[in-house]
Amino acid sequence: MEFVPPPTPPPTPHPAGALSRRQTLRLGLGVGLGLGAGAVLAGCQRGQGPQLLTSEGSMPQAWLKALPAPWESRLLPQPTAVAAATNWGGQTALVQLSDGWASGLDRSQLQPFGAPQLLARLSPAAAAVSRLFGPPGSPVVAFPWAFSPWVIVLRNRPDLAEARNPNWDLLLDPSLRGKVVLPSSPRLSIELIGAALPELRALRRQALAYDDRDGLNLVLSGDAEAAVLPLQRLVPLLRRDSRLQVVLPRNGAPLNWQLLLRPAGITEPLPLGWLGDALAAPLLPTLLGGGWVPPLPSRDLAPLLKRFPAPLAELLLPAEAVLQRCWSLPPLNSSQQLALQTLWDAAAP
Repeated sequence: MEFVPPPTPPPTPHPAGALSRRQTLRLGLGVGLGLGAGAVLAGCQRGQGPQLLTSEGSMPQAWLKALPAPWESRLLPQPTAVAAATNWGGQTALVQLSDGWASGLDRSQLQPFGAPQLLARLSPAAAAVSRLFGPPGSPVVAFPWAFSPWVIVLRNRPDLAEARNPNWDLLLDPSLRGKVVLPSSPRLSIELIGAALPELRALRRQALAYDDRDGLNLVLSGDAEAAVLPLQRLVPLLRRDSRLQVVLPRNGAPLNWQLLLRPAGITEPLPLGWLGDALAAPLLPTLLGGGWVPPLPSRDLAPLLKRFPAPLAELLLPAEAVLQRCWSLPPLNSSQQLALQTLWDAAAP
């Protein structure tokens, strides 16, 4: 398999063990998205051109600014509202979501993406995601334009960051008791440490909060010493904040994907030139500097990453052996959801 904002004051953390609505959605325990998006979006509509709907921080500004006329980008605060808006009419012609949110959509809300020449340039690892994990031969409904492994970010803990061949067990270090921010998704926490009850219970004892959206703020403020986050969110800070160390476990990591989707019924042609810009110079080096890594073959990415400091380049394009151990997260069926929820509840400290 080949692949290749200034922090806001920390919010009140989710209490350890509490399942928020966002957690439930990501775990796959509910996908009802009727959140009154029409009312939210009515105040956001601007021109009459086709619109790309996205949420704050989910796309690089350099790429958004290059969106050609008459296209416009429309920004919502949360992916929840973006997901809810895919059945909303108007001028929405492209939608940006992560794979976790996109997998919860009703397929009738989407149409085949098109752009076969661009999709053919991507790594084979992107194929299943482009089908939203449908079986081989099912329609390609997503353009997977970036991926990011989940990693461990540490604050002033070089003793842990420099461990030989670190894996996810690093989160169980006794010195991190009550100082770790785990993902909002219980499923992700289970994926990290495995389904053995003793290890999962030990991981839950380490948790200060379950809040990947604001986990970085908790680390930067000193309230937490470690957090599990997608690498992309950390890259812009690594060059200027020497307190931070990042560990990509050698036993691999779950992958977070960024996708573009086309709502059903939209006839507006895709901005193919703009989509292709994300896969090549001169824009691609800028995206890489922001942590946005397209799932291109390593032969396409490696020459560009020679411009980066070696430790950062190794994070952006890990060794092939590490990438082979990374995995994506298909949606769960109802029995799998129930089994994970039962396990999560049983592991409560």
